[in-house]
Amino acid sequence: MIIKPRTRGFICTTAHPAGCARQVQEQIEYVKSKPAVKGPRNVLVIGASTGYGLSARIVAAFGAGANTIGVYRDGGSVKGRTASAGWYNSAAFEQAAQEAGLKSFSVIGDAFTNELKADTVEAIRKEFGKVDMVIYSVAAPRRTDPNTGETYTSTLKPIGETYTNKTVNFHTGEVSEISIEPATPEEIEATVRVMGGDDWKSWIDALSAGDVLTDDVVTVAFSYIGSNITQAIYRQGSIGQAKDHLEATARQMNEELGSKGGQAYVAVCKALVTQSSSAIPVVPLYMSALYKVMKEKGIHEGCIEQMYRMFADRLYNGGDTPVDEKDRLRLDDWEMRDDVQSEVSTIWNQLTTDNVYELTDLEGYRKEFFQLFGFETDGVDYEADLDPDVKVPNAKY
Repeated sequence: MIIKPRTRGFICTTAHPAGCARQVQEQIEYVKSKPAVKGPRNVLVIGASTGYGLSARIVAAFGAGANTIGVYRDGGSVKGRTASAGWYNSAAFEQAAQEAGLKSFSVIGDAFTNELKADTVEAIRKEFGKVDMVIYSVAAPRRTDPNTGETYTSTLKPIGETYTNKTVNFHTGEVSEISIEPATPEEIEATVRVMGGDDWKSWIDALSAGDVLTDDVVTVAFSYIGSNITQAIYRQGSIGQAKDHLEATARQMNEELGSKGGQAYVAVCKALVTQSSSAIPVVPLYMSALYKVMKEKGIHEGCIEQMYRMFADRLYNGGDTPVDEKDRLRLDDWEMRDDVQSEVSTIWNQLTTDNVYELTDLEGYRKEFFQLFGFETDGVDYEADLDPDVKVPNAKY
């Protein structure tokens, strides 16, 4: 089939296998162009198929020469429909790792279930013995608690009062005003259950009980803080409560892992185009302004640059790991620079539909959105007739 992008709101319902493969290769080439990382040897990435999880796996493998196991949800093609972008990304990664002589495997299924955790423990025990790094990068809108059977759905809402600000339809460029009603206590609790630290800790507990963690294991989960423009809808909103819980979980796990020399970190990353971030009102418009400012200053980064910096400059720099006052890894340091935020705020106050393409990098944002699904990537023939049914090598579990 000739595969074209089909969108529904902030979702693209198709993905391009050749485009996804090309983007994975570009990330690999970036990492190989940088100095090698003296880092982990055996790495588990939970949520390994897209975004920070995929990039962390690439840096571990092609930067540090690590063996990797990637956990992600099944997204293969069905009845002539394309597979998910994450499926194609993982297939491309596994192929490249195999060609490079790196040991890698995929464990495919629902990361929230006890069964998949058990399968992963067995895979680690059989293939690696133990892992010395665990990346947790699961971003899902809902979670079923495997112990109670209750399903929770997250919300992206402010807390306390209605929030009103500018937003944009990044497909059309229309800037408008949006008002979002505050979250109820039940919605806040559900968001914490989905996006807080519960499942991260459940994974570490299961891996520890299975005796597949080294004493000096490092585990990292990802978070975001953001600017004053997005605070009410993000860090001070329902999702912010979940991120507070994530950080509290890291502190709790540090007490448990630290007795043997292990460490749990929350890495605060910069704003990037992801399927999750594109769904948050206000955020795509903020990011479009941010991208323009950071690109003009020469300090813009994507997932792979952020993850390389996390490995090389933070976790495995040969000395102490630099953290902030809350023991967080701060990879949003360039985004949060005073000069960057001042210029973004100036742009924000002027934004209208008439000037959005002039004052921001909305076109760059839109392009990156489609690149999430393998489209609009240089060097790819989008008129080629392709088989959407791509197999993932080494998906043995």
